[in-house]
Amino acid sequence: MTTQKNTNQAIINQTIVNQTTINQTKQWLEEIIVGMNFCPFAKKELVSDTIHYYVSNQGQTKLALEEVIEQCRYLEQHDEIETSLIIFNKGFKNFDKYLELLDYANDLLADSGYEGIFQLASFHPDYCFEGEDIDDAANYTNRSPYPIIHILREESLERVLNVYKNPEEIPENNIEIAREKGSEFFRKVLARIQHKD
Repeated sequence: MTTQKNTNQAIINQTIVNQTTINQTKQWLEEIIVGMNFCPFAKKELVSDTIHYYVSNQGQTKLALEEVIEQCRYLEQHDEIETSLIIFNKGFKNFDKYLELLDYANDLLADSGYEGIFQLASFHPDYCFEGEDIDDAANYTNRSPYPIIHILREESLERVLNVYKNPEEIPENNIEIAREKGSEFFRKVLARIQHKD
Protein backbone atom coordinates (compact mmCIF):
# COMPACT_ATOMS: atom_id res chain seq x y z
CA MET A 1 0.00 0.00 0.00
CA THR A 2 2.82 2.40 0.96
CA THR A 3 4.71 1.55 -2.24
CA GLN A 4 1.65 2.35 -4.37
CA LYS A 5 1.15 5.62 -2.48
CA ASN A 6 4.80 6.58 -3.05
CA THR A 7 4.50 5.72 -6.76
CA ASN A 8 1.36 7.84 -7.09
CA GLN A 9 3.03 10.74 -5.30
CA ALA A 10 6.09 10.45 -7.58
CA ILE A 11 3.83 10.61 -10.65
CA ILE A 12 2.01 13.68 -9.24
CA ASN A 13 5.35 15.38 -8.45
CA GLN A 14 6.67 14.67 -11.95
CA THR A 15 3.48 16.00 -13.52
CA ILE A 16 3.85 19.24 -11.55
CA VAL A 17 7.51 19.58 -12.59
CA ASN A 18 6.63 18.93 -16.24
CA GLN A 19 3.82 21.52 -16.20
CA THR A 20 6.14 24.10 -14.59
CA THR A 21 8.72 23.40 -17.31
CA ILE A 22 6.07 23.92 -20.02
CA ASN A 23 4.76 27.12 -18.38
CA GLN A 24 8.27 28.58 -18.20
CA THR A 25 8.91 27.66 -21.82
CA LYS A 26 5.65 29.32 -22.89
CA GLN A 27 6.59 32.45 -20.95
CA TRP A 28 9.99 32.52 -22.71
CA LEU A 29 8.24 32.19 -26.07
CA GLU A 30 5.82 35.01 -25.21
CA GLU A 31 8.37 37.43 -23.77
CA ILE A 32 11.45 36.79 -25.87
CA ILE A 33 10.75 34.86 -29.08
CA VAL A 34 7.43 36.59 -29.81
CA GLY A 35 7.94 39.69 -27.65
CA MET A 36 11.25 40.55 -29.35
CA ASN A 37 9.91 39.28 -32.70
CA PHE A 38 12.89 36.92 -33.02
CA CYS A 39 10.63 34.57 -34.97
CA PRO A 40 7.97 36.45 -36.97
CA PHE A 41 6.05 33.18 -37.47
CA ALA A 42 5.86 32.08 -33.83
CA LYS A 43 3.03 34.35 -32.66
CA LYS A 44 0.44 32.73 -34.90
CA GLU A 45 1.26 29.23 -33.59
CA LEU A 46 1.41 30.42 -29.97
CA VAL A 47 -1.99 32.14 -30.20
CA SER A 48 -3.53 29.25 -32.19
CA ASP A 49 -2.18 26.75 -29.63
CA THR A 50 -0.66 24.60 -32.39
CA ILE A 51 2.64 24.01 -30.54
CA HIS A 52 3.14 20.63 -28.91
CA TYR A 53 5.25 20.76 -25.74
CA TYR A 54 6.99 17.53 -24.81
CA VAL A 55 9.04 17.40 -21.60
CA SER A 56 11.89 14.90 -21.64
CA ASN A 57 13.57 13.66 -18.48
CA GLN A 58 16.30 11.93 -20.48
CA GLY A 59 19.99 12.56 -20.11
CA GLN A 60 21.21 9.69 -22.27
CA THR A 61 21.72 10.41 -25.96
CA LYS A 62 20.29 7.11 -27.25
CA LEU A 63 17.03 7.46 -25.28
CA ALA A 64 16.71 11.14 -26.17
CA LEU A 65 17.08 10.30 -29.87
CA GLU A 66 14.26 7.78 -29.55
CA GLU A 67 12.09 10.60 -28.22
CA VAL A 68 13.03 12.86 -31.14
CA ILE A 69 11.77 10.23 -33.60
CA GLU A 70 8.66 9.62 -31.45
CA GLN A 71 7.88 13.34 -31.69
CA CYS A 72 8.36 13.27 -35.47
CA ARG A 73 5.83 10.43 -35.61
CA TYR A 74 3.50 12.40 -33.34
CA LEU A 75 3.57 15.36 -35.74
CA GLU A 76 3.05 12.99 -38.65
CA GLN A 77 -0.11 11.68 -37.00
CA HIS A 78 -1.45 15.09 -35.86
CA ASP A 79 -1.92 17.49 -38.77
CA GLU A 80 -3.55 20.01 -36.44
CA ILE A 81 -0.22 20.47 -34.62
CA GLU A 82 2.21 22.70 -36.47
CA THR A 83 5.39 22.22 -34.50
CA SER A 84 6.88 20.41 -31.50
CA LEU A 85 9.27 21.48 -28.75
CA ILE A 86 11.21 18.77 -26.95
CA ILE A 87 12.23 20.34 -23.65
CA PHE A 88 15.02 18.62 -21.70
CA ASN A 89 14.43 19.62 -18.10
CA LYS A 90 17.19 17.41 -16.65
CA GLY A 91 19.72 16.38 -19.29
CA PHE A 92 22.01 18.03 -21.85
CA LYS A 93 22.81 21.08 -19.74
CA ASN A 94 26.35 20.94 -21.13
CA PHE A 95 26.20 22.83 -24.43
CA ASP A 96 28.77 20.60 -26.18
CA LYS A 97 26.85 17.46 -25.20
CA TYR A 98 23.66 19.10 -26.45
CA LEU A 99 25.29 19.95 -29.81
CA GLU A 100 26.42 16.33 -30.08
CA LEU A 101 22.81 15.22 -29.51
CA LEU A 102 21.63 17.68 -32.17
CA ASP A 103 24.12 16.29 -34.71
CA TYR A 104 22.98 12.73 -34.02
CA ALA A 105 19.33 13.84 -34.23
CA ASN A 106 19.87 15.42 -37.66
CA ASP A 107 21.56 12.23 -38.89
CA LEU A 108 18.72 10.15 -37.45
CA LEU A 109 16.10 12.27 -39.22
CA ALA A 110 17.79 11.51 -42.53
CA ASP A 111 18.19 7.80 -41.71
CA SER A 112 14.52 7.58 -40.68
CA GLY A 113 13.21 9.08 -43.91
CA TYR A 114 12.26 12.43 -42.37
CA GLU A 115 14.76 14.55 -44.31
CA GLY A 116 12.81 17.16 -46.27
CA ILE A 117 9.77 16.59 -44.06
CA PHE A 118 11.01 17.89 -40.72
CA GLN A 119 13.78 20.27 -39.76
CA LEU A 120 15.41 20.82 -36.37
CA ALA A 121 16.09 24.16 -34.70
CA SER A 122 18.13 24.51 -31.53
CA PHE A 123 17.86 26.47 -28.28
CA HIS A 124 19.95 26.13 -25.13
CA PRO A 125 20.57 28.15 -21.92
CA ASP A 126 24.29 28.44 -22.85
CA TYR A 127 23.86 28.80 -26.60
CA CYS A 128 26.87 30.41 -28.22
CA PHE A 129 27.26 31.03 -31.94
CA GLU A 130 30.51 29.82 -33.40
CA GLY A 131 33.13 32.56 -33.32
CA GLU A 132 31.12 34.77 -30.95
CA ASP A 133 32.03 35.74 -27.40
CA ILE A 134 30.01 33.79 -24.81
CA ASP A 135 28.76 37.09 -23.30
CA ASP A 136 27.63 38.52 -26.65
CA ALA A 137 23.93 39.44 -26.41
CA ALA A 138 23.44 37.96 -29.91
CA ASN A 139 23.53 34.50 -28.33
CA TYR A 140 20.23 35.24 -26.57
CA THR A 141 18.34 34.89 -29.85
CA ASN A 142 18.85 31.14 -29.26
CA ARG A 143 19.08 30.99 -25.46
CA SER A 144 16.18 29.38 -23.63
CA PRO A 145 15.29 28.34 -20.07
CA TYR A 146 16.03 24.69 -20.95
CA PRO A 147 17.80 22.78 -23.72
CA ILE A 148 15.22 22.48 -26.52
CA ILE A 149 15.05 20.71 -29.85
CA HIS A 150 12.42 22.35 -32.04
CA ILE A 151 10.88 20.18 -34.76
CA LEU A 152 9.46 22.17 -37.66
CA ARG A 153 7.48 21.03 -40.68
CA GLU A 154 9.67 21.89 -43.65
CA GLU A 155 6.70 22.41 -45.99
CA SER A 156 5.18 24.97 -43.60
CA LEU A 157 8.52 26.70 -43.18
CA GLU A 158 8.98 27.05 -46.93
CA ARG A 159 5.43 28.37 -47.26
CA VAL A 160 5.86 31.18 -44.72
CA LEU A 161 9.34 32.08 -45.98
CA ASN A 162 7.95 32.49 -49.49
CA VAL A 163 5.45 35.13 -48.38
CA TYR A 164 7.74 36.90 -45.88
CA LYS A 165 9.65 39.86 -47.27
CA ASN A 166 13.45 39.43 -47.05
CA PRO A 167 13.54 36.37 -44.73
CA GLU A 168 17.33 36.23 -45.04
CA GLU A 169 17.48 39.44 -42.98
CA ILE A 170 15.74 37.87 -39.94
CA PRO A 171 18.95 36.59 -38.21
CA GLU A 172 20.76 39.92 -38.74
CA ASN A 173 17.78 41.90 -37.42
CA ASN A 174 17.52 39.61 -34.38
CA ILE A 175 21.21 40.07 -33.55
CA GLU A 176 20.82 43.84 -33.84
CA ILE A 177 17.79 43.84 -31.51
CA ALA A 178 19.53 41.55 -29.01
CA ARG A 179 22.65 43.72 -28.89
CA GLU A 180 20.55 46.86 -28.43
CA LYS A 181 18.84 45.27 -25.41
CA GLY A 182 22.11 43.88 -24.02
CA SER A 183 22.99 40.64 -22.23
CA GLU A 184 21.93 41.87 -18.79
CA PHE A 185 18.35 42.45 -20.00
CA PHE A 186 18.02 38.86 -21.23
CA ARG A 187 19.76 37.41 -18.17
CA LYS A 188 17.19 39.12 -15.92
CA VAL A 189 14.22 37.97 -18.02
CA LEU A 190 15.38 34.33 -18.07
CA ALA A 191 16.19 34.43 -14.34
CA ARG A 192 12.71 35.79 -13.59
CA ILE A 193 11.07 33.16 -15.79
CA GLN A 194 12.91 30.45 -13.87
CA HIS A 195 12.30 32.23 -10.54
CA LYS A 196 16.00 32.57 -9.85
CA ASP A 197 17.39 35.34 -7.68
